[in-house]
Amino acid sequence: MKGLILSGGKGTRLYPLTYTRAKQLIPVANKPVLFRVIEAIRDAGISEIGIVIGDTGQQIREAVGDGEQFGVQVHYIEQSAPLGLAHAVKISRDFLGDDRFVMFLGDNVIQGGISPLIADFAHHHEWNCQIVLKEVAHPQQYGVACLNEQGRIVQLIEKPQEPPSNLALVGIYMFDPSIFEAAEAIKPSRRGELEITDAIQWLVKHNYVVFPHIHQGWWIDTGKASDMLEANSLVLEELTPAIKGTVDTVSEIDSRVTIEEGAEIIHSVIRGPAIIGRNTRIVNSYVGPFSSIYHDVVIENSEIERSIVLEHSTIRNIPARIQDSLIGRHAEVTLTVSLPKAIKMHLGDHSRLGLL
Repeated sequence: MKGLILSGGKGTRLYPLTYTRAKQLIPVANKPVLFRVIEAIRDAGISEIGIVIGDTGQQIREAVGDGEQFGVQVHYIEQSAPLGLAHAVKISRDFLGDDRFVMFLGDNVIQGGISPLIADFAHHHEWNCQIVLKEVAHPQQYGVACLNEQGRIVQLIEKPQEPPSNLALVGIYMFDPSIFEAAEAIKPSRRGELEITDAIQWLVKHNYVVFPHIHQGWWIDTGKASDMLEANSLVLEELTPAIKGTVDTVSEIDSRVTIEEGAEIIHSVIRGPAIIGRNTRIVNSYVGPFSSIYHDVVIENSEIERSIVLEHSTIRNIPARIQDSLIGRHAEVTLTVSLPKAIKMHLGDHSRLGLL
């Protein structure tokens, strides 16, 4: 089998972070989401992976390289415009050939990985397709599957206004080469895209075997800031804590904290689950549960909780606790200590700031 990861898209729901960074490279628990997807595919025994890239393709290439750092071979497939998931399959045919493959959206995080799913698909050669479904609270935001009493797929609909069920497609699919026939047969949707739901519906209509798997663990589509924070919280709880940096004798670090190499914790309290990145410096501060502080960050005389702070940022002398926040790269949030006192910051377009 081969792997196909879709890493196009502009990530508009994550502005301003995604003005300058591919959304798939924003870290969850200090590891880019795309890296987690690559590792999940690798851990399922797949070593040849194609990544479909768009406008942010150069960033993806620079971060992932040829795949050697993950123990896989990576091939890049350029998509000229976001014309749909089925279009991404069509343009990947030269890479995929006649192999069965798994397709994984590069901004999704799923509990437990995909190794059992890949094993199931590999052992059932009669299956032409396997799709992963999850019960969700707002199915109108996703592709939705309707099953019959025998658990077989009857209908797939892309983002229906009145969903027939609450079973959403979570962005993980297994296919054999029949999907290429389906992708060629369908027409663009009202959004002007070749929808993967339409392609799978074509398979169902033409009596190909499409097997549904209902995922029982958690799954997050990290397309929005609130989703990123939720995914970060869930993944932090799964980390194996380790202290590789320096912690002074007066600091308090609980057992659910990871401190990466070169980090310094001075006269501070860190409560987990939390992770402090490489060469980050925390001084006279509090970092609360469900926080991920990335590499080369400085936090002094401040408090932060359930937040993600990206690299080379500075938070200093803030009198109120920061929480439920995404703070981008090279950001500065400071309070001057000399008169006139003021909070000073640099915020990008579409930023949102709440002050007491």
